Amino acid sequence: MRLQNKVALITGGTSGIGEATAILFAKEGASLAITGRNEKRGHAVLDQILENGGKAIFIRTDVRKAAECRRAVDETLNSFGKLDILFNNAGLFYPQTTLECSEEEWDLQIDINLKGTFLMSKFALPPMIQQGSGIIINNSSGWGIVGGDKAVAYCASKGGVVLLTKAMAIDHGRQGIRVNCICPGDVDTPMLPEDARMRGLKWEDYLAGCANRPLGRIGTTDEIAKAVLFLASDDSSFMTGAALVVDGGGIAD
Repeated sequence: MRLQNKVALITGGTSGIGEATAILFAKEGASLAITGRNEKRGHAVLDQILENGGKAIFIRTDVRKAAECRRAVDETLNSFGKLDILFNNAGLFYPQTTLECSEEEWDLQIDINLKGTFLMSKFALPPMIQQGSGIIINNSSGWGIVGGDKAVAYCASKGGVVLLTKAMAIDHGRQGIRVNCICPGDVDTPMLPEDARMRGLKWEDYLAGCANRPLGRIGTTDEIAKAVLFLASDDSSFMTGAALVVDGGGIAD
């Protein structure tokens, strides 16, 4: 129960890493506000948590819009009285080079991956500062540290998340706020087969490429969720401004 009596807000909590993290946080004692744009999936995650005795609400939120981000924080505070942990997890990926990426697709990835992280943090920080404590965890990527093929907007947005994390850690450390980011590699989420499809690859061929990594496989959402839990708990009490890579050795290869 490492998060007992804590309140966490998770964006993009309706599938993949966000869903796995929400379920794990609930098991560790946290009360949860889960956001996303898909209400059906959001309520399915919510039902899993509530059926197992957890406390949670779902808030339909588009992280590109400041008013909706503010509302998500306000509804969390109204429901649970405080906000201890923000996991900025909402993200989007299109595999494209600079020549292939349209302005609209560039804007969409920057707005969801980077601007959304900024906006949610902007509204979560004041109540955290007021209470003198808080933890913000941003979901970046191994490709936020090194480049990746056909991922120009994604790499730009996730690289921005890494440095946004470091800048916020410097600005708010003396106010009791810790800010870190997680940098996953290839993880078994709905985003991965969609990436394979858009690249014109068969799923088995895509996985074969991942098998060249040092650990020889893709990661699971539960493995990433456990790393997020580490950053959300007192186990990481002397960490801020860090980019924690969890990628099976992908960027070390």
